[in-house]
Amino acid sequence: MTDPEVDQPNSSLTQDEVRGVVAKEVILALGLVVLILGAMWISTGSFPPMVVVESGSMMHDLDDGSVGAIDAGDLILVMNPSRKQIITLVEATQEENPNYNYNSHGMPGDVIIYKKNGGNETPVIHRALLKVVANSTLAGSETWDVSGTNITNVESISMTLDYNCRFHGNLTIINWIPTHEGYLTTGDNPITNGCKIDQLAATGQDPRNGLKDEFGNPVTAVKEEWVLGIASSEIPWVGSIKLLASGNHHSVTESSWLNLTFSVILLLAIPGIIEGIPKISNPEEE
Repeated sequence: MTDPEVDQPNSSLTQDEVRGVVAKEVILALGLVVLILGAMWISTGSFPPMVVVESGSMMHDLDDGSVGAIDAGDLILVMNPSRKQIITLVEATQEENPNYNYNSHGMPGDVIIYKKNGGNETPVIHRALLKVVANSTLAGSETWDVSGTNITNVESISMTLDYNCRFHGNLTIINWIPTHEGYLTTGDNPITNGCKIDQLAATGQDPRNGLKDEFGNPVTAVKEEWVLGIASSEIPWVGSIKLLASGNHHSVTESSWLNLTFSVILLLAIPGIIEGIPKISNPEEE
């Protein structure tokens, strides 16, 4: 007796069906990207919600980089300044300050993303050292306060920060007369940026310091409106792919490339690992 014929499903797909499957997968992938970006936008209040670090100016370990610090090739989530108060290094290093011992990305104080003199160049991601606020006296001359410190109502600012420099002692502000309110900033890299203040005027015109804008002008104190965001969580190494594609990958360390490669291999292997886990049946269901 022959078994009755059973219709077998046709495993071959037409070209239209293949296109339909591909289109579905593309739509799902794009939808996932939009969903992730949307969630980040809602969380940070910024768009784009992240930036790729291009240089090594914030690195703490020059050879291998370090998780927790900001290295070239890291993706950094950017918190909208309206969502969070910027805490400066001087506020985080004074015992009487309520923000004492506050740390971000491996050092005291927040890291900010800002436009140099409000221009259109690639923004800078550096640590906020202090904020100067203007006062108007009865005599009409302008004086200044350093937020979070006992320096108030002064015509010029001189102070030593609790920021040890490898080559020349602690970081020092020398007879600085601000032209407007704003933040002084620096990179964390102990060789290329540590103890080199971005704002030359605050250093007694020490030529070892200072950044310049796109027109060759010295960078001044960072106004609130020039601050694009505050550096929040980091996703290490992933941004190296973008830097490689754009040819700006020279600051990415060998260790970062190795960590990125290992992470990608592990990510691709996870589905196979899960699929290979033996399934245990429930005897009651048999």
